[in-house]
Amino acid sequence: MKGNVLLCITAAITATAFAGLADLPARLIETMSERFGPQVPTRLATWRKHLSQPEESEEARLTSSNRFFNAIPYMRDIDHWKVEDYWATPVETVSSQGADCEDYAIGKYFSLKERGIPVEKLRIAYVRHLRLNEPHMVLVYYPQPDAEPLVLDNTDRELKPASRRPDLVPVYSFNDDDVWTERSGNRSIGSPRQIRLWSGLLARMRREYEM
Repeated sequence: MKGNVLLCITAAITATAFAGLADLPARLIETMSERFGPQVPTRLATWRKHLSQPEESEEARLTSSNRFFNAIPYMRDIDHWKVEDYWATPVETVSSQGADCEDYAIGKYFSLKERGIPVEKLRIAYVRHLRLNEPHMVLVYYPQPDAEPLVLDNTDRELKPASRRPDLVPVYSFNDDDVWTERSGNRSIGSPRQIRLWSGLLARMRREYEM
């Protein structure tokens, strides 16, 4: 994953324009099966079942979505998608059964939104992973606006407060509505439309649900 993802401003695309993630068009399932094989309908059905799980507490939903996506095998973008940096849609991640750090974070983000976690509690966070000595991406959850966030990560599968992850150095984070940098604290510095790969991801999600 490259560090220079804060790039050109693109047309306004919002995740809220999509139908529910569980409402997968038949043509989409067919297309994914053509790309990734006959196991795709079963994989997507398992994900759809996960999205409908009735856990009452938010932490239970965090734990189960973290576990669901972390079970998908890790694959580097260059091996999986034949490009240096690619942000897969959740449907692509589940269908292909391969992911790297941003795909795990994106899949968890959209799944938890679908399961009723308010978007203002969720941020996709770009960090520096000191132990791996490389850029990394995780999902963070704020139970309250000023609370310490919980980290949902694929390299450490236990749900932990940020203070227990000194190996992660925050750089910036974003959700549907805002972008924050570590220097700005909790003050928004702009729109996620600034992030080229995010806008591209949302455009592909839109096309998926228009099939």
